[in-house]
Amino acid sequence: MAGSFIQTLTMVDVATGWTECLPLLTREGSLVVEAINRAQSLFPWLLRGVDFDNDSAFMNDVVVPWCREQKLEVTRSRAYKKNDQAFVEQKNGAVVRRLMVYGRFDGVDTARVMGRLYAAARLYVNFFQPSFKLKEKRREGAKVIKRYHLPSTPYERALAHPKVTAAVKKRLRDQYRSLDPVALLSEIRATQDELGNRVDRRPGQVRGLQPGSTSTAPAIAAIFCEDAR
Repeated sequence: MAGSFIQTLTMVDVATGWTECLPLLTREGSLVVEAINRAQSLFPWLLRGVDFDNDSAFMNDVVVPWCREQKLEVTRSRAYKKNDQAFVEQKNGAVVRRLMVYGRFDGVDTARVMGRLYAAARLYVNFFQPSFKLKEKRREGAKVIKRYHLPSTPYERALAHPKVTAAVKKRLRDQYRSLDPVALLSEIRATQDELGNRVDRRPGQVRGLQPGSTSTAPAIAAIFCEDAR
């Protein structure tokens, strides 16, 4: 974790599971503000509030005042606990790690490539990748019993949600009809292949793939696609 490297800001809508990921060149409050401002234009609906984890990149005198100026309610989840933001942590595993694996990246050019990757992945994940959503949870003695809704995509949940306006639903349907999941996966593979030549797995290690090795992008994309079935 030493040094400065690109990190991912993950934002998840709790009601639908709609996920937006944006690269951050470094952990800095003004960059977080820019990313949240960008995310506001990506979400199909207006943001009403933000529920941060306990990271100092969010809980500081730049991000919190800006959110309040934008009339965004600021809340804090599971204060002082390690697993402080379960919704985001789940997507970090199911989306970010599936796409990026565990390599370290740095530089403006690499951040642009990551932006292209997330731009394609957001459409694939939100419109074509179904996931489970918890319906109820109860405890019977020492046993916890969980029941889930049938798997749905964030797009399908948005269409079924009574609070989403008819205009937004129409815009989502039009966008859905214009998308090609095969083309999106091709773009994901292409950007993963480019990122594979930029990865720096340990401080001081020479970047790029070692002699005789090949890009892991097709394997990563295959896992990502398999998870959606």
